[in-house]
Amino acid sequence: MVDLILENEQDKEELTPEIKKALYDVCEEVMREEECDFDAQISVTLVDNETIRQINKEQRNIDKVTDVLSFPMLEFDDEGNADGFYEMDGDFILLGDIVISMERAREQAKEYGHSFLREVSFLTAHSMLHLLGYDHVDDEMGEKIMCEKQESVLTKLGITRD
Repeated sequence: MVDLILENEQDKEELTPEIKKALYDVCEEVMREEECDFDAQISVTLVDNETIRQINKEQRNIDKVTDVLSFPMLEFDDEGNADGFYEMDGDFILLGDIVISMERAREQAKEYGHSFLREVSFLTAHSMLHLLGYDHVDDEMGEKIMCEKQESVLTKLGITRD
C-alpha cells in the first residue's frame, strides 16, 4: 500500500483528478511489480521549471532544468537489497521524495508526441524505480532494465503512447 503525499507548488499546469489518480496508480503498480512487501510513504511535489532548476542546483550542483528528481530515503547494496535502516511514519516506510516539473513534462509530451498524462506517469515510474535503488547513470544495462520496467508498469495501467 502507498501513502502518497502530493504537493502542487506550480500553476503552469492544472492538476486534474486524472493526473492525481495516475500518480497514485503508478506508484502502487511499481511497488506491486517490484514485489515490495512493505507499505511505503512517498512524497510527490509538482513544480515549474524554475523551481526544479533551483532544486537541481542546490542538491546536485547542476544549474539546469530537468524533468524529474528523485530523493531516496533507503540505501541499497549492489544486489538491490535495502540496507536494513529505514525511517517509519506509523506503519509506512519513508521511501523518498519525487519532484516533477509539470512545465517540462508538458514540453516533453509535445516533443515525444504523446499525452501529458503519459509523460507525467512515465516520470513517476522512472523516479519510483530510483527510489527503489535502480540507477542508469553511466550504466547501459541499468538503463535497459529501467526502460523495460517503466514500460511494463505503464502498459499494465493502460497508459500508452497513443
